[in-house]
Amino acid sequence: MGGMAFLFEEKTVREIEKFLHSDSEKGLSEAAAVTRLSADGKNELQQEKKKTALMTFLEQLNDPLIGILLIAACISFLLKEIGDAAIIIVVVLINTTVGVIQEGKAQKALDSLKKLTSPHALVRRGGKVREIPASQVVKGDLVILEAGMQVPADVRLTKSWNLSVEESALTGEAEAVGKDAKFLAYKPLQTAERKNEVFMSTLVVGGRGEGVVIATGMDTEIGKIASIIQEAPKEFTPLQKKLADLGKVLSAVSVLLCVALFVIAVMQHRDIPEMLITAISLAVAAVPEGLPAVVTIVLAMSVSRMVKVNTIIRRLPSVETLGSVNIVCSDKTGTLTQNKMTVLEGFVDGKRISFSEGKKGAAGIPEIFFQGFALCNDAVLEEKSLRENERKEHGDPTELALLHMVELCGVQREMMSRYYPRIAEKSFDSFRKMMTTCHQVENEGKRQDLRKIFSREVNYISYTKGAPDVVLNRCSQIYERGNVVSLSEGKRRDIRGMVKEMSARSLRVLALAVRISESGQRDKIKESDLIFVGLAGMKDPIRPEAKEAVEKFRSAGVRTVMITGDHADTAVAIAKELGIISRLVDAKDFGITNMLPIENRQERMQASERNFQCLTGEQLDRLSDTELRKRLPSVSVFARVSPEHKVRIVKQFKALGNVVAMTGDGVNDAPSLKMADIGIAMGKNGTDVAKNAADMILTDDNFATIEKAIEEGRGIYKNIRKTVLFLLSSNFGEIITMFAAILAGVASPLKASHILWINLITDSLPALALGIDKNDNEALMKVPPRGSEEGIFSNGGLTCTIFYGCLIAVISLTAFIQVPWNFLVQGGYSLSLVNFKAVLGNDLILAQAQTYAFTVLGMSQLFHAVGMRDIYTSVFSGKRSFNPLLAAAFLIGGLLQVVVTRIPFLVNLFGTVALRLDEWIMLMILSAFPILAHEVIVVLNPKKKYTDK
Repeated sequence: MGGMAFLFEEKTVREIEKFLHSDSEKGLSEAAAVTRLSADGKNELQQEKKKTALMTFLEQLNDPLIGILLIAACISFLLKEIGDAAIIIVVVLINTTVGVIQEGKAQKALDSLKKLTSPHALVRRGGKVREIPASQVVKGDLVILEAGMQVPADVRLTKSWNLSVEESALTGEAEAVGKDAKFLAYKPLQTAERKNEVFMSTLVVGGRGEGVVIATGMDTEIGKIASIIQEAPKEFTPLQKKLADLGKVLSAVSVLLCVALFVIAVMQHRDIPEMLITAISLAVAAVPEGLPAVVTIVLAMSVSRMVKVNTIIRRLPSVETLGSVNIVCSDKTGTLTQNKMTVLEGFVDGKRISFSEGKKGAAGIPEIFFQGFALCNDAVLEEKSLRENERKEHGDPTELALLHMVELCGVQREMMSRYYPRIAEKSFDSFRKMMTTCHQVENEGKRQDLRKIFSREVNYISYTKGAPDVVLNRCSQIYERGNVVSLSEGKRRDIRGMVKEMSARSLRVLALAVRISESGQRDKIKESDLIFVGLAGMKDPIRPEAKEAVEKFRSAGVRTVMITGDHADTAVAIAKELGIISRLVDAKDFGITNMLPIENRQERMQASERNFQCLTGEQLDRLSDTELRKRLPSVSVFARVSPEHKVRIVKQFKALGNVVAMTGDGVNDAPSLKMADIGIAMGKNGTDVAKNAADMILTDDNFATIEKAIEEGRGIYKNIRKTVLFLLSSNFGEIITMFAAILAGVASPLKASHILWINLITDSLPALALGIDKNDNEALMKVPPRGSEEGIFSNGGLTCTIFYGCLIAVISLTAFIQVPWNFLVQGGYSLSLVNFKAVLGNDLILAQAQTYAFTVLGMSQLFHAVGMRDIYTSVFSGKRSFNPLLAAAFLIGGLLQVVVTRIPFLVNLFGTVALRLDEWIMLMILSAFPILAHEVIVVLNPKKKYTDK
């Protein structure tokens, strides 16, 4: 089976069957498939070689700020400041280790998502159709291909019906390529020229096909490319880019600080080596080293949490963008509804039929009605297994509903397929809005029955099903009471009236028509001069949770818009039931004066009933982009739309400054999913094309899940924002503390080791605790979404950073001067700057003063973290949930601060002094000022609005 010289494009189906020991009708046996899977391995591309822990560790060291720290350690070592050098090395090792651990967690989260998003394949083994993971496909498997599927392996086609494949993943050409199983090459061909082959990872965009797998895994054409391509660059989120820009600014500031402090030290004749180390330490303190690590782990953990609420994030930017979404454009079927279509009514022979009684209710219905809906159908109902409720179904929910109706009424589809084998077809597409199949009449008894109906010989019959208005426009006759008669205008009105009446009751209506011929129609399908047969009305019940989600969206400032291919009346009825259309409106409510001209009275009445909240595809075509943008504020439902309409709708919503999420499941939804800010594909019934175009996937196909995802997105952004503000305000406090003291000419209030120690405590656990904080979700979803261009410092972020930074600096400096102040007061000396400088020249007094400042600076930042959970809510409010990680961070940080002043080794290392109980009480009161200020701000905020998005 190796056969590198075996050119499949030149071989017939029989030759390929023989070569691969397969069967183009029944496929492989299950036993043969298992054997080949064991021998050849899984049908997967080789994963890139994973980085070792050492490589990851070294990558963490490849950072400019880490380089600055290492330089500072070397300088300290050369100056024989072994303690400072040791502290710097420990800080670097701890930060690097945390980075390695967090990167590992993020990678595990991504690996788990890859498993969830892996494609599946439809294969026939032993004559039975099965859906299996694409990784289980083996050479010789018989694969079934339908529109919307991703090709699971390289396949030599054995059958094809109008098959077209988009091969951009392989060739770079976006235009779909037609495929033909009958094509045979007479010489070796390039990949793009092999019309009888389809290739792994390409996308079926139209028609159907079957074929035998000829290559899997790295032996496929895409596998050959994968073996030589470079690793794709990492994708950075908008927030990460903003933080990277912020990091560049802070890095520049750190260099300026370093230079400024060194110049001041020289001008003030200070100890140059000591000030050099202090300057470097302070420069490093200007940049929160733990921020990138915190952002990484917050995003990784949020992605894992979203999996638990049935949401798979395919692209990290969507996590952030979710918080800005204010328009959700949703398909109806399966998302807002349960995707459990059931045929409830029919209309044939001029009368309405109810299918609620099954076979009994179907009595008197002409067989041609069931034949058409059963044969013009690509869905598959597998045989029931021995275990109850184990029956598998494949195909479109609408077609499955029709098959269930046929089966319920006692008609055997398999037998009809033998009597009327399909010889040609024209697949459904969203432009024609119908599907046609052509069948040869092989059974003599059936041929006689048809001769009685159509009064002539019938060798070929084609069935067309689709949108009632489209099918009816192509009909010139009608089947009625066993005869075919001319379709009069009166009968057309009756049919349209029935369609409208059924649609008004939220039923989706499909029309069926036939066309017969004696000969000559084997290869040509016509969709004109059809004979109208009847209507089938089905309903997909709304999801109760979707109705609740629509209401939650409304209170969150997020608008729900339904975009569907259904009839306008059906769409509006469902929209009213869901609350998407909640009240009667008029165009003038939205300042619309140049309304679309409407042709006749009936259309005007229909538009009035839809209350200007629904637009059809036909009406969209008559509106310019400018006119459409004026209409969008009032329109909540778009019906009878094409893929181009969907793209246009999303584009114009975005042109008005909205952040748009779009749901979809079909091939035709892919362009609009890409156009939207957030493309959301369905996990259960979504096609591979839609999933590949989407940013996120709903594994339960449930609209309510989008509400949970947006809620999570808002919470993620809020947590990252308050983490950033906490770190920057804390580090800003350190800078002001140092600069103010040095500019005043007094001794440095902090040693380099103190700054690094504080950053180690505050940049790790407290920051991470804020990053994974549990927010008030109810409050989060009661405010409008943030603007897409909103920055970290918007909505009071800059004020918060400066205020708390200055406050922390003031209380730290207060603690620092407390020791010389007490000495001067008790000694009866004047409180002059000269005296302060003189007193701080004493090593013991300076050590105590620095211990005071060191303790207050560290503890005040821990208190500050508690307040930063929500700057508009009291820490004593019952609305706040308990954050165990933050409590642990506070206790551990406090304990470490005590340890560093009690254990002799650490006391010598950091140059601190032991503190009495009364000193600790006084310093804790000073340290608590950030939380006291927080409570004062809460009291002084009269509106107490939850505005910190």
